[in-house]
Amino acid sequence: MKTLHLKTASPLTIIEQIGTLLDGELTTIEGETTLHLDNDLAIGSISCMNLKNGISYLGYDVLFHQDIQMVHESVEGCPIYFTYASEDGLQHSFDTDGLTRHIEKFQTSIVRSVKETDDVFHFSEGKSYKITMIIVATTCGKISRNEDIDSDTGLFRKIEGIFRSRQKEKDFAYLGSYNLMIAEKIKQLHAVSFNGVVRSLVKEAIVIMILALEIQQHSDDLNKVEFNIGSLNHREMEMVKDLSEFIQNYPEREYTIKSLSLRSGLSSAKLQEGFKVMHGLTVTHYIRHIRMLAAEHLIKTTDLNISEIVYSIGLSSRSYFSKIFKKKYNCSPKAYQEHQVTSALAV
Repeated sequence: MKTLHLKTASPLTIIEQIGTLLDGELTTIEGETTLHLDNDLAIGSISCMNLKNGISYLGYDVLFHQDIQMVHESVEGCPIYFTYASEDGLQHSFDTDGLTRHIEKFQTSIVRSVKETDDVFHFSEGKSYKITMIIVATTCGKISRNEDIDSDTGLFRKIEGIFRSRQKEKDFAYLGSYNLMIAEKIKQLHAVSFNGVVRSLVKEAIVIMILALEIQQHSDDLNKVEFNIGSLNHREMEMVKDLSEFIQNYPEREYTIKSLSLRSGLSSAKLQEGFKVMHGLTVTHYIRHIRMLAAEHLIKTTDLNISEIVYSIGLSSRSYFSKIFKKKYNCSPKAYQEHQVTSALAV
């Protein structure tokens, strides 16, 4: 086992230290720094961003070739780690000899050590890790070396008050419910294709949304609200996720609850439950949502007329399409298309 001692809570400095210890290569594009690994120790990448107000993002997409312990050594401020695994789960402990807790795939988790205690994340050899970690500074310290924390906002004091042990000077650890909405947001985060300041703004907005979902899940769990567990197991959650991606890729196909049940092996009740958990929508409304997104994209990027677009997204009635498009975008598809042409000419 290889142990990496990380003497900071700043994600940028963390991956700089990991890069030195694991012989990686750093690149920075538009405020996002990525560590690239491809050697006998690991293959993959680790990315980070420093956001506003002391919030930082650290993302792992790595396969380790040996067992790794990452020891986040105690620092002033006792940052809070919101950790979520999209693939294989990982383990966490307070100090290297402390009780080890397993953070499962799709499970929300929040940990915060007190002064003099290290946060240790354990990665196993041969496992593929896709980990999203959001690090939040508290009122008693700073984690960003580039930006001061504005404690007047009260954000840190509020978060610190939520995520601390009821007993003073005790470590805080919370392993919560499974949450598929976070998995969907992480997928969106990795799919951002904008450049420049727009890319930074969109990514920051998604990271903040992930943090909000983590905090909301914690609140729901405390109130014993079954927000994202239901009766779905891991395999069934994977099937819902795969089915959602299939519909995104092929919005033009004809879908029925029966055909989707046969494709996934899930009952209609499980399908509806899964889509409500992941998207907050019924299966039918999710299909309609994806088709409207596809139509809007075609209007903006192609020369197809409205009738051709209707056919391209799997609908047959232009009047029905216009009705649901206007309901979603508060604008008729024809007017939206004409506005695209007008805007293009103006440029």
